[in-house]
Amino acid sequence: MDRTVGWLAALWVGLVAAPAPCWAWGATGHEWISGIAIEKLPESIPAFVRTQAAIADIAVMGRELDRSKGAGRTHDAERDPGHWVSLADDGSVVGVLPLADLPDTREQYDTLLRAKGFTQYKAGYLPYAIVDGWQQLRKDFAYWRATKKGAETALSAEERAWFEADRRLREKLILRDIGVWSHYVGDASQPLHVSVHYEGWGAYPNPNGYTNRDIDAQFESEFVRDNLVRSAIAAKVGPYRSCGCSIEQRTKALLLATLAQVEPLYALEKEGGLERGDRRGIAFADERLAAGATAVRDMIVDAWLASADAPVGYPMVNVRDIESGKTRATRELFKPD
Repeated sequence: MDRTVGWLAALWVGLVAAPAPCWAWGATGHEWISGIAIEKLPESIPAFVRTQAAIADIAVMGRELDRSKGAGRTHDAERDPGHWVSLADDGSVVGVLPLADLPDTREQYDTLLRAKGFTQYKAGYLPYAIVDGWQQLRKDFAYWRATKKGAETALSAEERAWFEADRRLREKLILRDIGVWSHYVGDASQPLHVSVHYEGWGAYPNPNGYTNRDIDAQFESEFVRDNLVRSAIAAKVGPYRSCGCSIEQRTKALLLATLAQVEPLYALEKEGGLERGDRRGIAFADERLAAGATAVRDMIVDAWLASADAPVGYPMVNVRDIESGKTRATRELFKPD
């Protein structure tokens, strides 16, 4: 049998027969990723995002997408595949769609996958969950900037009060949107959530004899809870670095960097590195959680910077024009009938 055909056949059987991966980090891991990301934000990010109360709230909201599982069949069937993407060892989605060729929308993505015998629900759509949430955050920040300026340039006390009330609402929405969306970015730092080898190595070439036992829960929850220290992870998160790229490119880079850690994770398990107290496993998990927190932090900063050029209102106006005074923000601009 042709090796490619045989590999794809094994891939298809594995994806169809096995339950899809749903959990990434446990509650502890997600809380640490989301909370540390906010602690590491630069002072250029609005202060309301960086308060101790905001850090605490965003940290616990980081686990919310796992807590919502079991809400109902419609809910779970639609949302669960957003937590993962099954990348083959070559970095392509289920071995048939190169990550570099992902289209702009989930509809287009699903169409391409169906032409190859898969669907977005079998392959997972984590890249789209990350980009979608980031675009919402960019829009959130854009409206916050516009309402802040609107309050400063209001022509009446009534108009100023309206803008200030809308800004306070924006702040609540931003904290909520960061917290929930950060879960997906955290998922993308967990090797088993970006690989076809998510419940053991599976029915694929396995010359190194990696386990076919499901190690997901052991690694992401028990090991993190029992062995890791939050401060050690936070210490590994350096300052913000611009990638000079789009959110789509940053997301793909994150996924590929995490995919590169799949085989090292299985090798670690084979060597006993996931046993309680093993320094090798602790170091590996520390790095993965720090990578998640770093990605969340960097993407938040990117969203804030990009929000200056985002459109708001109707008809849409560029935020930069409002902040520069070229266009005055009015109540009518934000609530047309």
